[in-house]
Amino acid sequence: MKNQDSNNFPLVIIVSRFNSEITEKLLAGAQERCKELGVSNVTVIQVPGAVEIPLIAQKCAASEKYEAIIALGAVIRGETSHYDYVCDQVSQGCQQVMLDFSIPVIFEVLMTENEAQAEDRVGGKHGHKGRDAVDVACEMVKIIKSI
Repeated sequence: MKNQDSNNFPLVIIVSRFNSEITEKLLAGAQERCKELGVSNVTVIQVPGAVEIPLIAQKCAASEKYEAIIALGAVIRGETSHYDYVCDQVSQGCQQVMLDFSIPVIFEVLMTENEAQAEDRVGGKHGHKGRDAVDVACEMVKIIKSI
């Protein structure tokens, strides 16, 4: 991943505003990592919540403007079963976009039991999933170009 020229591809980051205390950190880490790797053609699209991510991912894929899509969000379990439905919808929707359009959709929608677990994944003891998403996007674009 050190060759910055190979990272010059159009990338879109779709980020949920819901649970913004977490998603803003995911986005900041992703943007920081983009700069480090020379990924400069980056579009950021904010959506209200995680459920809206797959539709915008589908629109971005259909536009053929991007070589990779990063989906960032945070779904934190509450007191109702709503959490399970949201997690299923978002993960299945993003997977469907990836397969239908043959474009990497890097899925970093955190699905945690509580806010502490989410914090652990935005620079805590489990690393930074926003930064990791950019690494995966770069690797996937490289793999696809080699096929």
